[in-house]
Amino acid sequence: MTTLNPLTVAVQMDPMEGIGIAGDSTFHIMLAGQARGHRLYHYLANDLTFRDGRVLAKAHPVKVQKVPGDHFAFGPAEMIDLGRDVDVVLMRQDPPFDLSYITATHLLERVQEETLVVNDPASVRNAPEKLFVLDYARFMPPTMITRDLAEVRSFLAEHGEIVVKPLYGNGGVAVFHVDAKGSNLSSLVELFKASWVEPFMVQAFIPGVAEGDKRIVLVDGDVAGAVNRIPGAGEIRSNLAVGGSAAKTQLTDKEREICAALGPELKRRGLLFVGIDVIGGEWLTEINVTSPTGIVSIDAFDGTDTGGLIWDAIDARLAARAAA
Repeated sequence: MTTLNPLTVAVQMDPMEGIGIAGDSTFHIMLAGQARGHRLYHYLANDLTFRDGRVLAKAHPVKVQKVPGDHFAFGPAEMIDLGRDVDVVLMRQDPPFDLSYITATHLLERVQEETLVVNDPASVRNAPEKLFVLDYARFMPPTMITRDLAEVRSFLAEHGEIVVKPLYGNGGVAVFHVDAKGSNLSSLVELFKASWVEPFMVQAFIPGVAEGDKRIVLVDGDVAGAVNRIPGAGEIRSNLAVGGSAAKTQLTDKEREICAALGPELKRRGLLFVGIDVIGGEWLTEINVTSPTGIVSIDAFDGTDTGGLIWDAIDARLAARAAA
């Protein structure tokens, strides 16, 4: 498919050399954009420069192809003005959601009047995965955010089994299941307090996680598809990056209710590509807005074109801006 109005697109992401093209959502979106005739640039967040009131990026023109080991080709680096030289910026680097990430959102926010940034950088900054979801606590398992060991012990006594995880972690890293005995709980809390300055998240353990953790993708507030991520043997973590496996799935009525509640607010905030995580068909655990994944598996199982849906939504946003 070739669009009548090819776009110039700058993709702020991780190094091209290290991505796994078989499942990488950003690469999937780039392939779909290139198929529409869009011109792509690649740059790293560290390549951003603010100078004389302009936001610049040292970026490479890039061509992509689905060939393992030969999946991209760079042109010579250019210093591009993200406000004047491109139509769209895709902010797609992986977390951690740290001060470097936050700084990039502040810089990209300065080009918003001229260039569409997806997802909206101010909204990304104000909606970290494990905090934004608190707006929808009615759909969540019992949850606590704290640094207080006594509070964690009380929560464990109330709920029997718990999960402890960093507030700004990603990819299933440092997610711990604590049984009713609370063995080594004090040491675990000490480790979290020594490793991170911010509080951590504690949630009641949901046994249904053994049947999978469903990733549901919403594009501009509407459901695009879902995939069930099943933990590996001996694991509670279902993230594909830590050995989980993907399976075809359908939404439950409760999941549709959750999506209907979230959709309008995601659209209002300019969060065009979002992945939410639901356990047991009813428990919302995260709203992923920084660099959500899962669309490759969804498209493979359902025969859909989520990359195309994302570009359609971008086209609609650009048309609305032009008409305003």
